[in-house]
Parts: sequence; C-alpha cells; structure tokens
Amino acid sequence: MSSAAKSDKDEELEATLRRFPPPNYFVHTFYYTWFGNPKFDGKYIHWDHPQLPHWDSKVAHGYPQGRHSPPGDIGSNFYPSLGAYSSKDPSIIEDHMQQLRTAAIGVIAVSWYPPDMKDDNGEPTDDFVPLLLEVAHKYHIKVAFHIEPYKDRDEVNMFSNVKYIIDRYGEHPAFFKYRTNTGKLLPLFYVYDSYLLNSEQWAKLLKHTEADSIRDTPYDAIFIALLVEEKHKRDIVTSGFDGVYTYFATNGFSYGSTQRNWDSIKAFCEANNLIFIPSVGPGYIDTSIRPWNLQNTRNRINGKYYETSLSKALEARPDFISITSFNEWHEGTQIEMAIPKTSQTVYLDYLPNKPAIYLEITRKWAAIFGG
Repeated sequence: MSSAAKSDKDEELEATLRRFPPPNYFVHTFYYTWFGNPKFDGKYIHWDHPQLPHWDSKVAHGYPQGRHSPPGDIGSNFYPSLGAYSSKDPSIIEDHMQQLRTAAIGVIAVSWYPPDMKDDNGEPTDDFVPLLLEVAHKYHIKVAFHIEPYKDRDEVNMFSNVKYIIDRYGEHPAFFKYRTNTGKLLPLFYVYDSYLLNSEQWAKLLKHTEADSIRDTPYDAIFIALLVEEKHKRDIVTSGFDGVYTYFATNGFSYGSTQRNWDSIKAFCEANNLIFIPSVGPGYIDTSIRPWNLQNTRNRINGKYYETSLSKALEARPDFISITSFNEWHEGTQIEMAIPKTSQTVYLDYLPNKPAIYLEITRKWAAIFGG
C-alpha cells in the first residue's frame, strides 16, 4: 500500500472517529466471538444453535427440539443487520467497533476460553484475539477478558491462563488496564460462574497470604466475581476477589440481577473494599434456544426496559457499568443493530425505532455516567 493511500485511509478513520463521542472506559459490554459462517469458517457456527431440552423430560416433550438452519433460521429471536456473520471477518469487527463507538462504550469484555478449548456449540476462538485487539485499538476501544467456565477450571490452571493472556496480549495498547486506588495499573478479568469453585480454592489464587497466590506477581490483576445468590457475597470476600458483577439482563432472575438489591450490594461492596459492576441489558428472550423459558423473557418496551435498568444502575453509584450484551443473540440481550426479517420464522425487531436505538440510548447514559 502506498503511503498516500495509507494516509487517505488514516484521514478517513480520523474523520469517522471525530463523528463519535469519546469512549467511556467505565462502560463495558460483554462481547461474543463465537459466530461463524461458511465463507470464513467453512460452516455456520452458533447461528445453528440447537434448541435445548428442558431438564424435566415430561416438560421437554412438549417443546420443539433440533438445530436451527441458517441463514434464514438462526438461534435468535432477533435478526442481525449484518446477517449471520463470522466473528473473524475483519469487516464485521470493523463494523462492530463503529457501533461500539456510536454507543460511547470504552471496553469490550470478550468471552474467552483457553487455546484449543471451546464452548459446547462453538470452536476455539483465542486465535483471532490479536485481530480483535488491532481493530479495537484503531477505534480507541479497550479489550478485557471474560473468562468462561472452561472444562476442569481450577485455581492452578486459572493462574496459568491469566499468565498466558498477560504474556501474550498484556503489552498491546488495546489491552484494558485500570489504575487502582493504590496506584497500580492492573488488568481486569471478569470470571463467569466463579461460584463453581469453592472459596478455599479461589483463596489459594487470590489471597496475598497464600504461597502460590497470583498477588504481587507480574500477573496480579483485578478479578471480578459473578454474584448470583445472596449467599455468594461472603464467599466472594473469603475468596479474595476484588469486585462483583451481576451479568444477567433479567431483572428478578437472580439476587444479583434484581435491581432493587443493587443499593445494598453497593453498600456491601463499599464495606468490603470491593468494586461494584452492575450489569444492565435491553431485555431478554431466549425462546429460540430454550423454547420452554418464557418466564424469564423481559420485553424491551421500545427501549424503556433498558433506560430503567441504566437509571437504576446509576442510582447505585457503581464503579463501572457492564452491558449484557453487545451481541449475545441467543439470549436476546444484544444492543447490536437488528433488522426486521421474515423467513421461516418472523423475527422480533426494534421498530418503531431504528436499528441503532440501543446504541444511542447507551451513548446518552454513557455521557450521564461520565458527567
């Protein structure tokens, strides 16, 4: 590429960035890289998600089972404006970063499995983290890691996996670090389903007093536990975690995701020197993959559900806000642009609002939170 062409491209990017508000690094969103399509991956990945049977076989019998068949039939109640995309398509990552900048989101918390490991319906994704970091950096967006409950996760391999992430990605300018009140600049890790390990195991990794602890090593970091049940609060303290997040976008689904509990969770966090990161979402519907799960559906009410959630989160004076999600299409929590579509199925949409409505609502509240 000639230097003239490169500078044209740079100027174009700078002009694009000038149109957006600056990113708010206190606003995070959960980001999924597990989608694939035939053009980039040789097959559809995750868009063809199976319909999961209910755990009670009598109930399961009354609901459809089988895989979705993309591109017309995908494992989501909404349809993305970018179609059944591949997460490793550079033009898709570029488009996502532009959407994130429209929303003034500063940090994506990318769903992460160790190399050669994957979720139940996907393929390994660590190999395109470098591309994600490169494109994010162009848009001044930072990348944090949302460590999933990979097979046999324990305190020993957590240490080696955190070491792997920091050794491999820690020097990249897009790698998110946060300056603590002690002045240390540290990476921040969300740990999904952290309660699956008991507090004695976590303490070995996270307590300064333990011989094999990650604390005060080059791999020390801020570790954020998932708060689901009220009883998890004590465990999180005895484990040595640095903070809590609530993840679920369904108000009332769990103790942590119930918005009326956020003030008391914030008080608990303050009393125990923990970071509080409530998670807000635009709504919830997962009946395309869990057809029996109607009771957890939360209607978007044309953006009102999201606005109420954001308002409640700000009232609790959090340290950060996390958004569930940018693109968890299976659970209908995405703020990514969706379009009206009818094929084998009629998809929900954002009408009468435009596809960018949830990005615009996020931008409005990011400005309030940063003000």
